Amino acid sequence: MSSYLEVNDVSKSYGPRVLFDHISFHIDEGDKIALVAPNGTGKTSLLSIIAGRDSSDGDGSVHFLKDITVAFLEQDQHYDPDRTISEIVLEGAGDQAVPEYEVASVLSRLRLDDPSRKAGTLSGGEAKRTAIAAVLIRKPDFLVLDEPTNHLDVDSIEFLEDYLTRSRCTLLMVTHDRYFLDRVCNQILELDGGKLYRYQGNYSYFLEKRQERIANFNAATDRARNLLRTELDWMRRMPCARGTKAKYRIDAFHELKDRAGQRIEERQVEIRAGMARLGRKIINCRGVSYRWGDFPVLEDFTYNFAPGEKIAVVGPNGVGKSTFLDLLAGVLEPSAGEIDRGETLRIGYYRQEGIRLDGNKTVFETVSEIADVVSIGKGETVSAMTFLNYFLFPPSMHRNKVALLSGGERRRLYLLTVLMRSPNFLILDEPTNDLDLMTLNVLEEYLSGFAGSLLIVSHDRFFVDKLADHLFIFEGGGRVKDFVGSYSGYRQYLKDREEERRAASRETRKAAASDTPASAADRGGERKRRLTYKEKQEKARLEEELVSLGEEKKTLEARLCSGALSSEELTADSVRIGEVTRLLDEKELRWLELDEIETS
Repeated sequence: MSSYLEVNDVSKSYGPRVLFDHISFHIDEGDKIALVAPNGTGKTSLLSIIAGRDSSDGDGSVHFLKDITVAFLEQDQHYDPDRTISEIVLEGAGDQAVPEYEVASVLSRLRLDDPSRKAGTLSGGEAKRTAIAAVLIRKPDFLVLDEPTNHLDVDSIEFLEDYLTRSRCTLLMVTHDRYFLDRVCNQILELDGGKLYRYQGNYSYFLEKRQERIANFNAATDRARNLLRTELDWMRRMPCARGTKAKYRIDAFHELKDRAGQRIEERQVEIRAGMARLGRKIINCRGVSYRWGDFPVLEDFTYNFAPGEKIAVVGPNGVGKSTFLDLLAGVLEPSAGEIDRGETLRIGYYRQEGIRLDGNKTVFETVSEIADVVSIGKGETVSAMTFLNYFLFPPSMHRNKVALLSGGERRRLYLLTVLMRSPNFLILDEPTNDLDLMTLNVLEEYLSGFAGSLLIVSHDRFFVDKLADHLFIFEGGGRVKDFVGSYSGYRQYLKDREEERRAASRETRKAAASDTPASAADRGGERKRRLTYKEKQEKARLEEELVSLGEEKKTLEARLCSGALSSEELTADSVRIGEVTRLLDEKELRWLELDEIETS
């Protein structure tokens, strides 16, 4: 098996802060690997070195196997606002000649319906889907993905998940999406304390083996400490004049002393935040509507929120989920209807695009401007400095400029500023973006026990499943479905309905095919079932239609490969070829049913 990637002796430091030190690893053909580590410990820096956008300290090297195609998906997209989706995606293909129908197919699967749209008009989710289309269109041998599910809705995540699971491409990625990681990856690389550890298995296996590794390491450290006490006593009793054997033991003593100080003490975010008293009246919505021009985002929404509810808002990108949160938080006013908020309501709003932290201020200045003393519940208070420590901002980081923090660290600081105001109604818009997996686990535990009301928008299916037992399903056009149950329960409900629809369709076809008296089998084997006159006519008609549709499909494929279509023609032909393919499948299946009766 060939090694597609060799990373040798790579290091990276920023001043006294060491991210990773002389790490080496290889990735073989067919490996699907996730890189995990706490925020700010070097995941994105390592990917940048691998991608060639940054360099290793010292003599470290990165080598890809010659003649393989490598594609990189960055965490954030920065496009020329005047470039179109089509131009960006075709540029991703590089020197490869990609048929236009393949481009149209990828764009359609990612719901990028207008290839002529300019990048400056795209939402965060649309820009991410454009970037994914640009890397997939190359059909790379090796994919490097940095937080590929950020800003994606669930349908797009499931498409990407299915593609990567089925694809034979080799993969290295950073992601916080645990369902995605568990289903796609077969190995984990953990960056911890500047060192790299490899686990042969998915995320669930990693969690188990990681705890074993830490326990074994600390047990060895404890043994070293016990031995150190014996050796320390020997050092104190040993006379000054020592021979060669004593010198060797002294050297071993100093090595033992270093080892005895290496116990792993895991530091995790500690979320302790107070909550203001919450009365019975939370937020009452009566006939609330909101429109963008003539487009309905929300139509006649009525609901009374109750204390302690945990609701998730789900639906595709662009159907108004974030707008709905803005309405409830008072950022926007409804076009019609009324939103009545209780007197004791104190909203904590974590906005997806709302990290409005001043990059020129220090971490401590950011927090102390809100409060010097923070309530942590049950009448207890702590200083702003201590509250920062809870969120893994030790005193050594308090003077750091916000602009120098990693993406995950900025998110963590933003969450801290929301919680330190003691909210009793948390509105969280994509709170899991950029947070590391360890912090996510702690946040989930905190929110599970949160006594106030909770409303979340998140593409993280694991997060939503664990927290919400009630869903608002945004279907588009202002329509909202109220579903009581978990997200997994909702997905199962959709699958059951689709299966019922297919079963009903099969029964309808069977009923249409049996418009004669009982079959031969029903009449005790008197004679075989034969086609009726109507069925013979239907079979002849199907044969003509199959020929016609086959010819139309060939014509459409030729047009899509011509390179002469406008974006409007390209979109129309792409939609039509999908319809033709569906009709061919349906009519061929019916023809086979009739042919089986005729030839039996």
